[in-house]
Parts: sequence; structure tokens; C-alpha cells
Amino acid sequence: ATDRRHIETALKALRFSAGNFYINDKPTGAVVGQQPFGGARGSGTNDKAGSPLNLLRWVSPRSIKETFAPPHDWTYGFLN
Repeated sequence: ATDRRHIETALKALRFSAGNFYINDKPTGAVVGQQPFGGARGSGTNDKAGSPLNLLRWVSPRSIKETFAPPHDWTYGFLN
């Protein structure tokens, strides 16, 4: 397509239909490590092999908080 209006119409209509959406490009031959690729819905789990997001498929992220200032009060002021 060369008409931007038609491209925008297709984007709106198909935005939830695929994990990857190609405009004026072939849908095969994504380069791992450079282009995210991974099917969604009926064609896969939407893992993006060429993306840093692929790491989340193999790990369980957690956050850790550490403080070196001991608490002076253990109560919650809003519970009074």
C-alpha cells in the first residue's frame, strides 16, 4: 500500500489480530537478535525471540528492597 489512509485503516482493523504486523514487507525472514519475532493467539505464545522481552520467558523477575536505616515505628499512621 502507498496510501497512508489505507495503511492506517488496516492498522486499526488488524491491531489485535497478530503478534507481528508487517506493512509493505515480507512476513518471513526476521533476523533473530535484530527483529522481534513470535506468533500470537493461534500461532504461538507471542514470545519475541529477537527481543530483550524473550528473557522474561525464561526467568521469574522479582524486586528486592534493602534499607540500612532501621524503622523507628512499626505502625501505620493511616490505621489510627
